[in-house]
Amino acid sequence: MKYSKKERQKLLLDTLDKNPFITDEKLASTFNVSVQTIRLDRMELSIPELRERIKTVAAHNFEEEVKSLPIDEVIGEIIDIDLDKQAISLLDITKDHVFARNGIARGHHLFAQANSLAVAVINDELALTRKSNITFVKPVQEGDRVIAKAVVVSSDMEINTTLIEVTSKVENDTVFVGQFSMYRMTKS
Repeated sequence: MKYSKKERQKLLLDTLDKNPFITDEKLASTFNVSVQTIRLDRMELSIPELRERIKTVAAHNFEEEVKSLPIDEVIGEIIDIDLDKQAISLLDITKDHVFARNGIARGHHLFAQANSLAVAVINDELALTRKSNITFVKPVQEGDRVIAKAVVVSSDMEINTTLIEVTSKVENDTVFVGQFSMYRMTKS
């Protein structure tokens, strides 16, 4: 469907309000226009590029400090965290993350993103993975952006453990699912 410039820009604003992490390429495909048209629309509407939108969302949502590991040891970029509840991180898959012969991401990178997010969401000085159950659902390609969301499912205060589920997606497709049983130093 072809939209007028005014309609397209209104829809662009609505779309970015719902999903600030959508790429210009995906927006161009959605509105059936060129990437350059989307960039011009963003400039007219004073909407920053994706990287700046991510930083803005992260600065707004990242009020709590990760205690269980240094932030630079988290694989991916944490963009939202609510300790002992949930956290979200982004990982852009580059040439360094994939097999050279087929461009598919190595599984240990997806696992590392999910596992480090499960550690980071724990509101404690020490959090260690006791056990994990993981499933690789779909292959991830070079150039994909993996969005991982960790949700605290339950805590057992008797044995200092917390169960966390992590779901990783590329666009709206689930690519990885993991359940992590985490040991924590103190009771929650």
